[in-house]
Amino acid sequence: MSFAEFLTKFDEVFWGLPLIVLLLGAGIVLTIRTRFIQFRRFPYIIKHTLGKIFEKGEIEEGAISPFQALSTALAATVGTGNIVGVSVAILGGGPGAVFWMWVAAFFGMCTKFSEVNLAIAYRVKTAQGGYAGGPMYYIERGLKKPWLGKAFALFAAIATLGIGNSVQSNAIANTLNGSFNVPKFVTAVIITALAAVVVIGGIQSIAKVTEKLVPFMATFYIIGGLIIIFSNIDTLGSAIASIFIGAFNPQAVGGGALGYTIMMAMRNGISRGVFTNEAGLGSSPIAHATASTDHPTRQGIWGVTEVFLDTFIVCTITALVILTSGVLDDGITDPSVLVSHAFATKFVLGKYIVSIGLLLFAFSTILSWEYYGETSIRYLLGDKVSIPYKVVYLILTFIGCTMNLGLAWTVANILNGFMAIPNLIALIGLSGVVYALAKDFFADDRVRKSPDEYKHLLR
Repeated sequence: MSFAEFLTKFDEVFWGLPLIVLLLGAGIVLTIRTRFIQFRRFPYIIKHTLGKIFEKGEIEEGAISPFQALSTALAATVGTGNIVGVSVAILGGGPGAVFWMWVAAFFGMCTKFSEVNLAIAYRVKTAQGGYAGGPMYYIERGLKKPWLGKAFALFAAIATLGIGNSVQSNAIANTLNGSFNVPKFVTAVIITALAAVVVIGGIQSIAKVTEKLVPFMATFYIIGGLIIIFSNIDTLGSAIASIFIGAFNPQAVGGGALGYTIMMAMRNGISRGVFTNEAGLGSSPIAHATASTDHPTRQGIWGVTEVFLDTFIVCTITALVILTSGVLDDGITDPSVLVSHAFATKFVLGKYIVSIGLLLFAFSTILSWEYYGETSIRYLLGDKVSIPYKVVYLILTFIGCTMNLGLAWTVANILNGFMAIPNLIALIGLSGVVYALAKDFFADDRVRKSPDEYKHLLR
């Protein structure tokens, strides 16, 4: 067995049962520990997040608004996985995989809630006057395990240089070349230049772009998807039924002929669900930690909204487009082709919704993951590496457009999974802090004048 084959096999096994059990198990534990807070407080959460996105509150100097933090996090989580990843899940596990994707997202909402709470609670002030936070900080300051925090930061910094830039720019180049015949070198120059203009300005610049880009790209994709779904309205009922029936009895929705089993539906749905909303991986809290807020839980509820929008809205739109269009019966095995074909069944411009969606999703991911990687490397080596890291990141963004990446996806995927392990250890270890913070906030959600009012709840 070659080294490449070994890595591929390891990735398949690692992102199979072991990581599914860890990620889903952590979400279940946190959900029980917080008494199903994502369910009990859901009306409050939506009212005080999506219901207040147009409110302009006071923002601390050096920080960004709660909505900007959400947009930066969503820019990374709403990516190619929301389109191609859903297609992969359905091809591998049948319609029932969508149900298990929802299950993963339900518990993932509490995982993300916990991550964001801890990111705010244990963040630090930077020399530039802003904030830095994320798993490495709450592992070091809360769990008291600096070496484990360094391990997370190392995995994150390296993973970012693959999954954050080169594979995303590669997806953009392939999309523009295939749909609009744009030469890959031209795409490389434009994408790298645009990314450079944004990331050089740091989190403030990234947040200003993502707060405009994310709502636009999400709305564009959702409206496009709804057009396709309602054009196939006669099959919507059976499509929804197939999701629930297929989760527990795949043969009843034609799964017997394709070899679907309940285990395949669970594995594909849960793994792709976790991969797309990133709950438990520890990436999004790095963005949320920069938000201007008076209490960790006030930002934590934005984490719940993040997973809700990513999986229950965007991923579900993709799934229903595929299932209502009937393309599963066409024998298509390529995930990208399947979803493009589904969008184009009754709308001649449908394939361009996928192409433009992939373009916007991938570019926004490039912006956010640069900040994740930069924050991680600065945690390890200090502020002096900030500019060199940006340069390397942009060079790899350019290279990604023009080269066959081979194992880049696989290596980045494995490192992405390695990020989750120290993060999940910290989430379980600090679950008592999460519960104490949530209890403190919901007992009195007034605006706190000082963080000292909740600091006594920390370990």
